[in-house]
Amino acid sequence: MKFFLSILATILFLSFPVPGRCTDTPMSDGTQDCLGCHEYSHPGIVENWQKSSHAQTTVKDAMGVGAMSRKVSAKEISDTLSSQSVGCAECHTLNAESHSDTFEHNGYDVHVVVTPQDCATCHPVEAEEFSHNLMSNARNNLAGNAVYRQLQVSILGTPVYSESQKSFSQQAANEETQAEACYYCHGTRLEVTGFETRDTITGELTFPTIKGWPNQGVGRHNPDGSKGACSACHPRHGFSIETARKPYTCGECHTGPDVPAYKVYSTSKHGNIYSSKSDEYDFKAVPWTVGEDFSSPTCAVCHISMLTNTEGEVVVRRTHRMNDRLSWRLFGVPYAHPHSASPDLTAILNKDGLQLAAAFDGTEASDFLIKPAVQAQREETLQAVCLSCHSSSWVEGHWQRFENSIQTTNAATRNATKLMTEIWNSGLATGLDQGGNPFDEAIEKKWCGLWLFYANTIRFSSAMGGGGDYSVFADGAYQFSESLREMEDWYLLRRQSAIDSGARGSY
Repeated sequence: MKFFLSILATILFLSFPVPGRCTDTPMSDGTQDCLGCHEYSHPGIVENWQKSSHAQTTVKDAMGVGAMSRKVSAKEISDTLSSQSVGCAECHTLNAESHSDTFEHNGYDVHVVVTPQDCATCHPVEAEEFSHNLMSNARNNLAGNAVYRQLQVSILGTPVYSESQKSFSQQAANEETQAEACYYCHGTRLEVTGFETRDTITGELTFPTIKGWPNQGVGRHNPDGSKGACSACHPRHGFSIETARKPYTCGECHTGPDVPAYKVYSTSKHGNIYSSKSDEYDFKAVPWTVGEDFSSPTCAVCHISMLTNTEGEVVVRRTHRMNDRLSWRLFGVPYAHPHSASPDLTAILNKDGLQLAAAFDGTEASDFLIKPAVQAQREETLQAVCLSCHSSSWVEGHWQRFENSIQTTNAATRNATKLMTEIWNSGLATGLDQGGNPFDEAIEKKWCGLWLFYANTIRFSSAMGGGGDYSVFADGAYQFSESLREMEDWYLLRRQSAIDSGARGSY
């Protein structure tokens, strides 16, 4: 069988033009063998790769450009690897010994999943920075937090009706449901569970079965022990910097209503200009020159890319640790607060023993958060981007309103939580102190929506748009105040009903 497959691969390789032959870029023998079959079986993948910088540039040439324009951060790469393009074999066989998903495939040891550790062969700085990012820890920070797991159950869980109790309970969602819900973005855990034989166009072949696959979540746990997926932002097999720089890529996960960044951006003045003028932008330029290569920021401009002014001076350095330009954590928590000092949020314990940077009453677990000096440095770095196009008075005024939005939404959330705490203490709902899930009852969902959706939207509207309808009527202040009044009415009616029941019982 192996001999037959080898002969068939040779026939296919000789029968079809191999991508890359139309260029002068050399390819490894391994990549040419891969292309000989996969051009026939997966033409979309091959065509996508052929158009990529990986296919059209040798590593040596990529390392030879000026320091500010280099995308390859490795200082040294072997002569064999550097003299050719980056193809199938370079990504899927180079580190086969470290992958539990490695299998024998037509004479090669191939692994299915390409990970940040594989990309680090050429991009070690980016991989190291990303490993210290909240994104690469996104799976742990969700799955490893008992409070968030309860929130997951209340949202994704299968409702089960009890005939005797005449009420619903929630059973935890199965892994397949979780994989296409929260863990689509946060990342699944990839585990090799065995091997299976499949019929293919080249005959029967054996492949590993991988639990949790497919997935490209930013905090994915990989078969080589690494965390994250570069393909979340640089989709395979083109791995385009142009795609990563456009807001649609971030909008795949940051779209709301819990993380309404993309919606707010799309309706902001920045998004307005982008929609009108993006066909004039140069998304491939490295570094990215403010005003010359683009006329309004995208997500990458503010949070990732190296920027220069028209004099060639560096405005901000490139970073794949997005926390470097973020001083406040706005979403996924009841209260906005300074970012955590570590990207691993599971180590946080607040005064109530919960893995949240702020307790339900708003008290911050300050020992686990960045210090004021670090917060100020991050603000200065992000404001340097703003100052490339805006005056200092504009930037200062915008920031003042943004921090006011943080203070007012936090205060509103504190007051709403006081009411929710009274409801729990009155026995009208079952919260954490009563041994229950604080998110699964109707009144608790109403409370959760106040901060998870409406307070978050106000903050994002302030941060990214300077206000607008998302601050008021589009999941903003109106919905917050409406839900708060509904909570108040619910409580007053239930409390009065309890009082009346007690009075009748005394006769």
